[in-house]
Amino acid sequence: MDPSKPHERTAPMICAREVSKRYGRRQAVSGLSLTVEAGQICALLGPNGAGKTSTMRMLVGLSSPDTGSAWILGEPVGLGAGVLSGAGVLIDGPAFVPHLTGRANLRLLWSATRQAWPPPALDDALDLAGLGDALDRKVKGYSMGMKQRLMLAQALMRKPDVLILDEPANGLDPGEVRALREHLGELARTGAAVLVSSHQLAEVQQLATHVVVMNHGRLVAAGPMDELLGAAGTYRLQVDDTARAAVVLCALPGVATATTQGDEIVVTAPGMPSRDLVRALVTEGIGVTSVQQESKSLEEAFLTMTQGAGEHAAR
Repeated sequence: MDPSKPHERTAPMICAREVSKRYGRRQAVSGLSLTVEAGQICALLGPNGAGKTSTMRMLVGLSSPDTGSAWILGEPVGLGAGVLSGAGVLIDGPAFVPHLTGRANLRLLWSATRQAWPPPALDDALDLAGLGDALDRKVKGYSMGMKQRLMLAQALMRKPDVLILDEPANGLDPGEVRALREHLGELARTGAAVLVSSHQLAEVQQLATHVVVMNHGRLVAAGPMDELLGAAGTYRLQVDDTARAAVVLCALPGVATATTQGDEIVVTAPGMPSRDLVRALVTEGIGVTSVQQESKSLEEAFLTMTQGAGEHAAR
């Protein structure tokens, strides 16, 4: 996206351009760029301390980047920016007035929009939150899980075009997590853009269409979920000379392992397209009958991409 043309139709719904953030001596985020388009659910992943929450805070104006810029719906973001009225946000955990009821807290938060009560998606949000009669009890008596569900309600009640959610499934039981996944999927199908961070990788694999992986504040990988899982996976190549094929493939930069299994070669080559493997074999006169790509789970791919990466980056 060209920031000089923030109203272009092609502008991403969520955009960070080379954002960096330092807290004292700690470099939290270093030159990170990401985009989320309409209809996408993008998972922002990384180990603890990778810079995910710092990135999300910059995207919604809770923190200003030292360098770079953040954009929502084609508009630059800052604290209190009008464009944020179209965004649902859950960052930094529950923060409510304890002596007010859940419903009163939602009304208080909605009043900042200066729009008439009720919000356009209040009923759906409350149904998802599933608080029932507890909605009319004081928040000081809520459990952490109940507060989390109330936070989800406030993020979803405005029928947002953009959702930025930091660990939204914390404190939810499996049924509630599934309901949240289905709700976010439906929002994306109607054109919303969703950016969500989570350590629940099995759940993320079912939810997300795209992935951004961070480590030590830097971008490690980004792209569609299917491509990243394939890129981190393995290939099975059926060849006419497995012994020679193993030698050729092991010599290629980017190939981690190449082992023989019958008339097949099993190759681990993270990020390497299969055409490069086939080309190398054919160039050496080795016939290739078939190529099959095997994807890893998101957990396996995540560990492959982050273990040992960025050790020399500023912490």
